[in-house]
Amino acid sequence: MTVVIDPHSPVPIFRQLHDRIVEAIARGDIPDGTRLDPVRSVATEFAVNPATVKKAYDLLQSDGVVRTSRREGSVVTLRDRPTDDARARITAELTTMLARARCQGMSADDLAGITREVIAGFTASPAV
Repeated sequence: MTVVIDPHSPVPIFRQLHDRIVEAIARGDIPDGTRLDPVRSVATEFAVNPATVKKAYDLLQSDGVVRTSRREGSVVTLRDRPTDDARARITAELTTMLARARCQGMSADDLAGITREVIAGFTASPAV
């Protein structure tokens, strides 16, 4: 798998896996239609409990980033347009993140610049 996790980070491993996979998909490193590695393989690769990987994959599925079936496993599924639910979740997450940034003294211009830099790194979806 093309992601890196930090076992010493205060961020839970399942969240790191989820976030790094989403970032890799957005960058185009994991293209639409790609079958993700099986849970057990990823668990072995990162020396974590399979339940940890399953939790990350379940979160990816609930985000609408992958679809999972017994026959195919977890397959990346990009959308052309966000669902109302996805838009609401992302707005809530972004609101909290922007509030934290403002509390750290970042200006609107700082945030806009960072946002442009991050978006420039995402190539997988025409919607981005």
